[in-house]
Amino acid sequence: MNSRIKEILEALIFISVEPLTLEKIKTVMEEYEGSEVEAALQELVQGSAAGERGIQISQAGGGYYFSTKPENDQWVRRLLKIERRSKLSPASLETLSIVAYHQPITLAEISAIRAVDSVSSLKTLLQKKLVKIVGRQKAPGKPLIYRTSDHFLTYFGLNDIKDLPSVEEIAKLLEEDRENEL
Repeated sequence: MNSRIKEILEALIFISVEPLTLEKIKTVMEEYEGSEVEAALQELVQGSAAGERGIQISQAGGGYYFSTKPENDQWVRRLLKIERRSKLSPASLETLSIVAYHQPITLAEISAIRAVDSVSSLKTLLQKKLVKIVGRQKAPGKPLIYRTSDHFLTYFGLNDIKDLPSVEEIAKLLEEDRENEL
């Protein structure tokens, strides 16, 4: 394997502000064969997870980024003196799950599913950049249409919206929880 490709990949992932997609990497590294770049990237990902290093290359939001290994979390947090990210309220979490599973969706549709006004929850999700406005529906009043954002994927460690558990998987997990409680 060409070690120069790995060096370049590390530099690109390190310097990128957002998760770096494979397509963008291939565009930047046009001098190299795509299959060679992919193979080197996979070696880097596997090597960073297995090696005795404090960081790893993770995948979320459709791309690759550096992150600290979870076992070093307490020291990183101590150094940065930061608290865990603020939790979403139950109402915001419910609204976010509705957007994730029913997107694209309007505010009226969200409120109808929740059976309560969802303006405040949606506003919170927009401020946290977990959802985004993607247009207007061609209907009376031309209501705004909402979808989850790329930040949503990164926030929840997902690579694609298709990585969300299916409704059937959730039902099965909930049933197993109920059985374990008895």
